[in-house]
Amino acid sequence: MAQARVYVTLKEGILDPQGKTVLRALHSLGFPEVEDLRIGKYMELKFTDSRKENLEERLSEMCERILANPVIENYRMEVED
Repeated sequence: MAQARVYVTLKEGILDPQGKTVLRALHSLGFPEVEDLRIGKYMELKFTDSRKENLEERLSEMCERILANPVIENYRMEVED
């Protein structure tokens, strides 16, 4: 069985109101050293097909179609056996 991790983050220049809210909360809780904060998504997937080359292609298709919004988000994938 193979596993994959997908990290999804907002592209540069896209506003991140959730990140700004958490940043303000950190500052109000006494953590002024945090200069910037961006919120993203992390996903773990397990596959029955363990052929890595097929998995990377299929996972990329999943990211483009549903796991990420390629208009405003970047994604990074890690596939392991």
